[in-house]
Amino acid sequence: MKLILASASPRRRELLEKLQIPFEVIVSDCDETLPDGIPAESAAELLAVRKAAAVAKAHPEAVVIGADTTVILDEEILGKPADEADCKRMLHALSGRQHKVITGVGIFWAGHSLSFSDETAVQFYPLTDAEINAYAASEEPYDKAGAYGIQGQGALLVAGIHGDYYNVMGLPVARLARQLRDLKLI
Repeated sequence: MKLILASASPRRRELLEKLQIPFEVIVSDCDETLPDGIPAESAAELLAVRKAAAVAKAHPEAVVIGADTTVILDEEILGKPADEADCKRMLHALSGRQHKVITGVGIFWAGHSLSFSDETAVQFYPLTDAEINAYAASEEPYDKAGAYGIQGQGALLVAGIHGDYYNVMGLPVARLARQLRDLKLI
């Protein structure tokens, strides 16, 4: 079966390549507005399912994988920073604290679907204003949930993680591979 990744994320593309099977990328144009009252822990999986469903509708012959990642601190979803001030606000909030990174995954194939979420706990070092200002002055944090990328210079902010490193990057690739094998899709 043809495999499609319903995501624009270059990090997800890089991680899916670890499966060593051909796939194509088709970016979903689904509505990413969250319903009022949705628990923060459920948001990523809901959006992942929406993304995969939108692409699967146009490609019913394919296995379609959608994913979405949220950074959650004190039950607040920290999305991509709107600007430098928002970036600094998020980094100050994360400084010296532990937060959750949840990636939801939706898989659609042959009229079937399955979804799951993976959670990783991330602990930040206490950050100085100079560290926050320097990181916020780079281009790196602005296209990433929570205003940091663990695979880049954001690694210097992280004291430790408990869980899947690749989940923090945006795709729990080992769990996804096992799920696809269990379903006999790869």
